[in-house]
Amino acid sequence: MEVKTSTKERFTVISGLPGQLPVTMTEELCRHLTTYLRQPVKNIVLNMEGVQGIDEAAAENLVRTQQEFYEAGASFVICGMEPSLEAQLDGLDLLELMNVTPTESEAWDIVQMEEIERELLDDEEPE
Repeated sequence: MEVKTSTKERFTVISGLPGQLPVTMTEELCRHLTTYLRQPVKNIVLNMEGVQGIDEAAAENLVRTQQEFYEAGASFVICGMEPSLEAQLDGLDLLELMNVTPTESEAWDIVQMEEIERELLDDEEPE
């Protein structure tokens, strides 16, 4: 699968996804995304602009991958979702489990706020 990546100072933006996301494609995508957990820039912004539909199992893969990122102390924010896709995920009771913002700019803000929050929490932990 060909996707576009753009690495910024604190996160990588993944975009250029196809209009339909079947489970086989998201399995490959999620494997690719988890490799970023071993990189210096671990945070992901997944831009879903143009994605019209997703299999239920594929959406569940994204939720699991997002959870892996948060457990590893990294951010995973989804942005640019079409209203029809949001409605589909809401109907599957998966939308509320995802960290979703309307725009890529807002996703950047979330990543930066979560980074600050992690830094503050790390400072508070006793040594």
